[in-house]
Amino acid sequence: MRIELPLQRCEWRRGLHRRRAMNSLEQAEDLKAFERRLTEYVSCLQPATGRWRMILIVVSVCTATGAWNWLIDPDTQKVSFFSSLWNHPFFTISCVTLIGLFFAGIHKRVVAPSIIAARCRTVLAEYNMSCDDTGKLILKPRPHIQ
Repeated sequence: MRIELPLQRCEWRRGLHRRRAMNSLEQAEDLKAFERRLTEYVSCLQPATGRWRMILIVVSVCTATGAWNWLIDPDTQKVSFFSSLWNHPFFTISCVTLIGLFFAGIHKRVVAPSIIAARCRTVLAEYNMSCDDTGKLILKPRPHIQ
């Protein structure tokens, strides 16, 4: 019984492992499948990325508002730093939350699709291809060797 792997399309002949040449139709199907999978993956990241962006915007606005109230308070200059933070719990909590979000990696989560696209572009450049931020493949012309 002979098992043929559909993705590698390999054959065994005389004890040697040889790869069958793929025709242009198979190559086009593989490229379409890769493009579909890449666009699917990038589009699945979009809702989570949008939520992380909204969380970052809300916490940033809360921190900015709390900082403004903290700075315009006349008692801020008269008391110690820690007492001043204790008198402004909104600013303190939102600032600690913002710092915690950055330590948790929110700065990577809000740009996750573009990180994936950039890494794919790096790999695809070896094959004269690229992709946009949505995951669509861009075929570049072959370089002419003279």
